[in-house]
Amino acid sequence: MRYIPRLLEKQLQNAARHFPALILTGPRRAGKTTLLRRSFPKASYCLVEDPDIIGRIKSDPRSFLEEMKRPAILDEIQNVPEILNYIRTLIDGAAGKVGQWFLTGSQEAGLMKGVTESMAGRAAIFHLLPLSHEETPKVGILKGGYPEVLAAPREADTWFRSYIQTYLERDVRAISSIRDLATFRRFLSLVASRTGQMLNRAELAGGLGVSVPTISEWISILETTQQIILAPPFFENFGKRLVKSPKLYFTDTGLVCYLLGIETEEALLKSVFAGPVFEEFVASEIVKTQLNAGKRKELYYFRDRQGLEVDFVIPRGNQQLILLEARASRTVTPDMARSMQRLSKGMSRYQTSLFVIHWPSKTAGPLEVLAPGVRAVSVDRLSKIFG
Repeated sequence: MRYIPRLLEKQLQNAARHFPALILTGPRRAGKTTLLRRSFPKASYCLVEDPDIIGRIKSDPRSFLEEMKRPAILDEIQNVPEILNYIRTLIDGAAGKVGQWFLTGSQEAGLMKGVTESMAGRAAIFHLLPLSHEETPKVGILKGGYPEVLAAPREADTWFRSYIQTYLERDVRAISSIRDLATFRRFLSLVASRTGQMLNRAELAGGLGVSVPTISEWISILETTQQIILAPPFFENFGKRLVKSPKLYFTDTGLVCYLLGIETEEALLKSVFAGPVFEEFVASEIVKTQLNAGKRKELYYFRDRQGLEVDFVIPRGNQQLILLEARASRTVTPDMARSMQRLSKGMSRYQTSLFVIHWPSKTAGPLEVLAPGVRAVSVDRLSKIFG
């Protein structure tokens, strides 16, 4: 498959004209390296994963950096986070120079800690997830958006199996001293079966025979390596008791379908996971749209103890909210908007826009009026809402 231009490219190139360093994080194999090398073709490149290179950096970081031709790309920098202190020194010694260092990392939490301590004010930070449907129509619910899967969809099962194995051996072991990788692998499948649901650590712990603190640690690993999205509840002073647990989504539906053993769209539509996986796809596309525009992730849901629930609440501008309901159906009805309409009435101080997102349909228009103040949008046109 030919290179697919990434929407984030313009954001990176613009930031390189104003900041000495750029930091690009995202899950392994999302396309970070390709994006940077395409965006800055004259930059030198170094993958910081080879033991010899890591050893050389650790033994003499100053010489290693001074010998690199700039601008320079340092890939998977989380393997030597201490190098950020030395990059900061070089940046401070070359006051005024911009677009000198381009750094990538697959482990957001540890890397961001180093960035906060060493690179504050010196680096622009961006996040890249797998390809979005806005970037290419090849992205779909069944196969997801990893570039290599889209390039060879018939080999998707082999790719995902290898990806998980690599993920377990590299990222998981690099973060934690987990010895029982087989149980962690079962944990991945169990979490996949709970996608689109509120995070229940006790339930996950009981299903695996491990402690709740262990589950919390493993959830943290998934979040650190950007395999999952945790959507917190949206709080308003409604005088109601609100549910406080976040909802959990994977960043890629292709990986979830693989973990669930779903191989065809027909099998997905007939399974009990059709609704949750579709909701996850909507969640990931929303977050991709935000991150690709260089904005922060802002994704919430609403649920109270009285049963009022809305899938997604998205802040947009001053006192504006977008309310979304995800429905794994090509047929939409006004009843699907009832919860959003009820919630909207209780949000009098906000200007709200209401949408029902549905399965792709050849006959539906881009923005179909479903009810007064409510529009129905096919998921493949989701980006139009934020345009």
